[in-house]
Amino acid sequence: MSTAAFDPDERPSRPDGRRGGSLRMVRPRRAAPSEAARVTRAEINLAHVRHNLHELRACMAADAAAGATPAEVWPVIKADGYGHGASALGTTLERAGADGLCVALLEEGIELRQAGVRCPVLVMGGYYGRYRDGLEALVEHDLTPVVYDPAQLERLSTATRYLHRERGRTGAPPSLGVHLKIDTGMGRLGLRSETLDPFLDALHRHPELRLDALMTHFACADDPDEEVTRAQLAAFDRATERVKAAGFQPKIRHASNSAACLRFPEAQLSFVRPGIAAIGVHPCPDAPSRGAREANLRPAMRVLSEVVALRDLKKGESIGYGHSWTASRPTRIATIPMGYADGLDRALSNCGEVLIAGRRAPIAGTVSMDLTMIDVTDIPDVAVRDEVVVLGSQKGRLGEDVITAYEMAQTIGRIPWECLTGISRRVPRYYRHP
Repeated sequence: MSTAAFDPDERPSRPDGRRGGSLRMVRPRRAAPSEAARVTRAEINLAHVRHNLHELRACMAADAAAGATPAEVWPVIKADGYGHGASALGTTLERAGADGLCVALLEEGIELRQAGVRCPVLVMGGYYGRYRDGLEALVEHDLTPVVYDPAQLERLSTATRYLHRERGRTGAPPSLGVHLKIDTGMGRLGLRSETLDPFLDALHRHPELRLDALMTHFACADDPDEEVTRAQLAAFDRATERVKAAGFQPKIRHASNSAACLRFPEAQLSFVRPGIAAIGVHPCPDAPSRGAREANLRPAMRVLSEVVALRDLKKGESIGYGHSWTASRPTRIATIPMGYADGLDRALSNCGEVLIAGRRAPIAGTVSMDLTMIDVTDIPDVAVRDEVVVLGSQKGRLGEDVITAYEMAQTIGRIPWECLTGISRRVPRYYRHP
């Protein structure tokens, strides 16, 4: 087990400090294993990340053999790699053969470049800061922007020309490739049908920009009902024809998130953008798949802690904030140093479970900020320093079991994405390398 320091306190995007200080990416520093005094931790198995990428590529290959368009795989590692550590995931996926990577924010793309990632990186959010520095950082770090507003075109063109002149070069600057986002029904970002033609007219006026790709995002790809996704794909096809009629010839189209790349072979297009599937969580285990091959995904994250205290309660004694739990029998309670500030959702109070010795034990009482109590009455010989698994698998002296992100999310009415990204920065990440 090893780790790497992927999280410096601050990283400037430019070294010259112009305009009273250049754009600075200041991120909260994650707890490092070498500095952690308590035992709560998240273990990230990078071999599982590599496995998941190979599984997804195999699924795309099987679908291509069955008649689908051969699709590349560009994993999405936004939100610090869904809580797993974006730099560690990015370098692992690139070495494992990922065709490209996707992030949401400019800062996330810069972090990958500073970690040594050299494959294409698509910044999907389309917002690059309020000032010119952000756009210059985008160009300088060779990140691919997503556009959907005429104002973005003007700002990107200006930044491209400025950097070209600053480098002492003459003539027209080299064109910057962009991906145009079409809103086919998600309703968040992208060009709606009525705004597409004016945008394309504006794009013609900016020769510094090159339309390389069209993209959209599915709203209901994980729904057993396929109608909405099919309607969105049809709308995307219609928008593509309008773009071509306007004189553009984008060579790339992409639309599929994790659910779509596993369920809709016809929507794989040029490449797919799996996020949660790349870290081993199936986005819709209960929805039917029409892919030629089922993906055998392996969760990459385990969250562990240890018993730090034990106490015996008499029948009728209550514990925790609000005394929300009362012993119905003589009870043995174990306390673990993990709470809602670490990502153990407070909604798991009195309904969640953990694993001790390979057996399930219920959470007793209200989850506190730093501590949680567990009823271990039915687990014999529990001792201080016994391992507790909050998320993931455990093989112990009494058996073997697993608590998945999907199960945890269903228990409290959340989604797995929330459970994983909610593991806070004060929980150190330990990386198991392939």
